[in-house]
Amino acid sequence: MTATSRPDSPALLATSDLHVVHTGNWEVVERIRPAADGDWLIVAGDVADTVAPLRRTLRLLRERFAKVIWTPGNHELWTTPGDPVQLTGVARYEHLVEVCRELDVVTPEDPYPVWDGAGGPAVVVPLFLLYDYSWRLPGLDRAAALAHARETHVVATDEHLLHPDPFPDRAAWCHDRVRRTLARLTGPASELPAGLPVVFASHWPLHRGPTRMLRFPQFAQWCGTELTEDWHLRFPVAAAVYGHLHIPLTLEFDGVRFEEVSLGYPREWRRRPGSPPYPVRRVLPGDPDRAPMNPMLDSVAARFRAEDGLDHPPQNLPS
Repeated sequence: MTATSRPDSPALLATSDLHVVHTGNWEVVERIRPAADGDWLIVAGDVADTVAPLRRTLRLLRERFAKVIWTPGNHELWTTPGDPVQLTGVARYEHLVEVCRELDVVTPEDPYPVWDGAGGPAVVVPLFLLYDYSWRLPGLDRAAALAHARETHVVATDEHLLHPDPFPDRAAWCHDRVRRTLARLTGPASELPAGLPVVFASHWPLHRGPTRMLRFPQFAQWCGTELTEDWHLRFPVAAAVYGHLHIPLTLEFDGVRFEEVSLGYPREWRRRPGSPPYPVRRVLPGDPDRAPMNPMLDSVAARFRAEDGLDHPPQNLPS
């Protein structure tokens, strides 16, 4: 999809990881516009590290699109020294939800909207689930996996800036979010309209498969949870939208489409063809020109693992 394409009918679109304070990214964001009246836009997290540019960006997008649906990424949940909003953990997330509601932007705490346009009807479910360190290297428990990450200098900034309070750690917060979300999705009180397919929108991927393409696989422990790896089979999923990895691909697992829709950092997107990019993906109806790139995923993953030898547990780690 390009900025100038004009489909005949509105579409459900998605983007993520806009990182608007990085030089060059705001100019890309300013080019994001609906291709048709009535377009919806999913914004799957990591708009900014602080509240003010998040507000500014969502306000701009909401003025342009018929509906904007946001879910937080890890960067929005950071508490940085330069942010006037020094809330942490759950209190910070709740503040971000209120910011979105002031802008008429849908959040994971709101009723799930139903897309009735082309490719629909389908219910759009924004998810906030975090991660629990369960996507570890083979044979390592959580302590050993974190020790290996520190030894190899591959440690997420979340360890310093994403505070989980009042929970004891991020894994506990993740498990609470999964429990709360399942309570809305399942059972007699399910908020999913009967018979409708689902579009899941999460910052972190629901399936571990996409993380196989990470150059440093020890980073996967900050990318999701094994608790969601069957959700694309458990629910009638039309597509699963995510970001976080900065590897914007279409993949397929068990016949279900997974769309990584990130813009990423300028140092990343400037290396790709078609710079500057137009970081918007059509989710519904699906783009027939986008074939799943699983063969490339498999090839790159096999090459990386052969180079780094990390298909096997690292040896001689500190206890």
